[in-house]
Amino acid sequence: MIITVTMNPAIDKTVYIEKFEHGGLNRIKNVTLDAGGKGINVSRTIKELGGESIATGFLGGNNGATIQKVLEDAGITTDFIKIDAETRVNTKVVEEDGCVTELNEAGPIMSEKHQVWLTEQLMEYAQKENLIILSGSVAQNVSKAIYKEIIEKVHLRGAKVFVDADGELFSEALKARPDIVKPNQVELEKYLGRELRNEQDYLEAGESLLDKGIEIVIISLGEKGAYFMSKKRALYCPAIQVETHSTVGAGDAMVAAFSYGLNHGLTFEECAKRAIATSAGAVATVGTKPPKRKVVNQLLEKVCVNVIW
Repeated sequence: MIITVTMNPAIDKTVYIEKFEHGGLNRIKNVTLDAGGKGINVSRTIKELGGESIATGFLGGNNGATIQKVLEDAGITTDFIKIDAETRVNTKVVEEDGCVTELNEAGPIMSEKHQVWLTEQLMEYAQKENLIILSGSVAQNVSKAIYKEIIEKVHLRGAKVFVDADGELFSEALKARPDIVKPNQVELEKYLGRELRNEQDYLEAGESLLDKGIEIVIISLGEKGAYFMSKKRALYCPAIQVETHSTVGAGDAMVAAFSYGLNHGLTFEECAKRAIATSAGAVATVGTKPPKRKVVNQLLEKVCVNVIW
């Protein structure tokens, strides 16, 4: 079973304009509202691909109730901890050329009591056959070491952990040796403190993470594709060219598809191909909704895989 954790979910408000005028008047052509947060996006994508997951984390207020209903209507199992504060709203401004400007709220203050409850809940899900996905940001007062602490505890019960986070959350999580990580280029460069310019740089960066005890490293490069690495296999898959509607959620789609593949016993290469196809499908989908399974299956035929080792 796959368990997704969204500690700082949001209502995603996506507004479409022709071109953003800083300091000027911007006329909105269209607006979409959707349930958001990286873990929630992962659960929704897994469902669209035909898989199952349990969505956990924190929800509060009317916005939280809206997210809960969206997930329940989609047939997704939820086990959120309810809080008194209102779940945040994130605004994405999408221009006609595909440029996306994100305006993300910090999120509510989380009590220590609720954080303890979430950790205890995840310990109940921590079984050998389960994959726990920790992705996205945490509320402003939550320790940046919380992913690290969760990994250490659920590892004791045999669960595997997939981390998709940035900054201090990512660097702290690495100390607990998560089983899978998916940094993008900016996140990885920030962590390493240097630029990554070519394939040798990407491979060396990936190997440095594998050497820390991480089983699988996925380096997502946006329009340049992604590297998928383990001690036994290293693949490079260029991105599929599609009509871009929004890049928001593309990384979450990659996490979802790779996790879905692992959960269904697909090979490493098949997981990588499905991750690339699903990510491309997300880019071609309006708003933050997951790509349709039919679209992903069509894109699968276009994925190229270059075997490095």
